[in-house]
Formats: sequence, structure tokens, C-alpha cells
Amino acid sequence: MTQIAPPPREVSPDDLAARKRSAGPAVRTLVSPLALASTKGRAVYWTIFTGVVLAFVLAFLFPVYWMVTGAMKSPDELVQTPPTLIPKTWSLSAYTDSWELMDLPTHLWNTVVQASGAWILQLVFCTAAAYALSKLKPAFGNVILGGILATLMVPAQALVVPKYLTVADLPIIHTSLLNDPLGIWLPAVANAFNLYLLKRFFDQIPRDVLEAAEIDGAGKLRTLWSILLPMSRPVLGVVSIFALVAVWQDFLWPLMVFSDTDKQPISVALVQLSQNISLSVLIAAMVIASIPMVLMFLVFQRHIIAGISAGSTKG
Repeated sequence: MTQIAPPPREVSPDDLAARKRSAGPAVRTLVSPLALASTKGRAVYWTIFTGVVLAFVLAFLFPVYWMVTGAMKSPDELVQTPPTLIPKTWSLSAYTDSWELMDLPTHLWNTVVQASGAWILQLVFCTAAAYALSKLKPAFGNVILGGILATLMVPAQALVVPKYLTVADLPIIHTSLLNDPLGIWLPAVANAFNLYLLKRFFDQIPRDVLEAAEIDGAGKLRTLWSILLPMSRPVLGVVSIFALVAVWQDFLWPLMVFSDTDKQPISVALVQLSQNISLSVLIAAMVIASIPMVLMFLVFQRHIIAGISAGSTKG
């Protein structure tokens, strides 16, 4: 006796979506898994991959090599055409001359003092302001935040003259901050971008964490110090890099604040003292001035990577 097959059941869109989710995400690559399974496919893949990586490494490291070796060349070899890829005679005299003739230790120390003070003050005040705007919800908080973000639309060059007049004659107390590190520290504190970056990170921290701290008896300041700051290490590392690099590479504002040569940072001193210095000595001074920034990147690189995913905190 023949059996009649039941009619096929219609598949709803929800069933199709459930099947796709159970099957897992589709993986798409430039090279198919079938091609990678063969010896020739793997050889071609790794050859292209190694070539691309080496090309990027050369593109980023060759300027560094050219600057470091340029300081080892003689002045005549440095300007000859075509240029030499490898110095004919390796000499470190340009580095020692730049260290002594341009008084690099003094200017590097001035830069460290100015950058460190601006960094510490910026972390303290920007973190406190971001915490207040994000978690304490003050009156007219959105209006205050909007006014702070509006300053990002003003070109930095348009603020130079008002800042200089303020620093030259500080309101109320009527004192001058020229030739004083405070002339660098105080304007650097008002950084709207870093404040907004910190606020956005604090916004994504679950409210339950703060409520648990309040139940345990922690006050507002204790919650910030013991709960939020340890959780904010990635974004604090990113903000630290932005703050230090901004002061370290700034030229126009330190040039206006420091008329005394002995108090100028390295960025200004390299220009002011390069008039009667040979090109190889000047390049050597630039190499020495860039070493602290390279070391800082190597120290904070894991914080940079963690800061990229800082906004992925789950509530």
C-alpha cells in the first residue's frame, strides 16, 4: 500500500535566521581554504604576506634609518647627489657635538618638566570633570559639555593671542606667567578632546558597579579612586600619550611663552640654536630629541591597543 508523503513544511524567515545563527558566522578570506590546503597555495600565500609585511616595515623604518645614519655622515657626504645609502665613514662625533654645543640636557630637562606638569594636571582635572559630567549628573551638565565641545571648533591659531594676553597678565592676581612652566601647564589643562574621551569611557561603565560601591559605603571620591580609575587604565594610557606628545611637539606656544633661552624646550631650542650648526649636528640633535617619544610609545603600546577597544565595556 503506497504511502502519501506529507507536503513539505514551509520554512519561516525566523527558522532561516535560526539556522544561520546555528551554522556560525560565515568566514570570508582573500584565499579560499581549498587553495590553502595545497602546498603551492600555502607557498604563494606566505610569500605575498611576507612581502607585504616587509614593505610596510621598510616604509616606516627607513626614514628612521635615514635620519640616524645621516647624522653619522660628513657634511659633504650628507648633501652629495646621488645620496649614499650607507655612510662611507661611521662617526658619532655629530651626536657628541650636538649634546655639548646645543646644550641638549638643559633643554630636554625643560621639556620633561613642562610635559610632566601638563600631563599630571590634565589627568587630574580632565578625569574629575569627566567623572562629574558622566556619573554625578550636575545641573546643566549637557549645556556645560556642549560649551566645552564647542571649543573644538575654534582653530588653535585663533586662541594664541587671547592665551598670550591672559598668561602675560593673569586676571585678578595680575601676575605674569611668561618664562614660567605654569604658562604651559595651565593652558594645557583645558583639553576638550581628552575630557570627552574620558567621559565617553565613564558613560559605558555599568551603573551597577557604582551602586554596589555606594552600598558598601564608598563616597563619590572613593568610588572614583578605587573603582573607576583602576578600570580606566586603557583610556588613561591613551590620554597620557596625547597629553605628552602635544606638549613635546608644540613649537609656537612655547616660543611665545619662553623668551629666555635657558628655559626653552627642545622643540624651540632646535630652531633657535640651528643657525650656526652644521646639518649633521642638527640631525643628530633631532634624533636625540625623538628618543623619549619612541621610548614612551614602547612603554604605553599595550595601553594604546587596549584603548582601541576601550568602548567595548559591556553593561
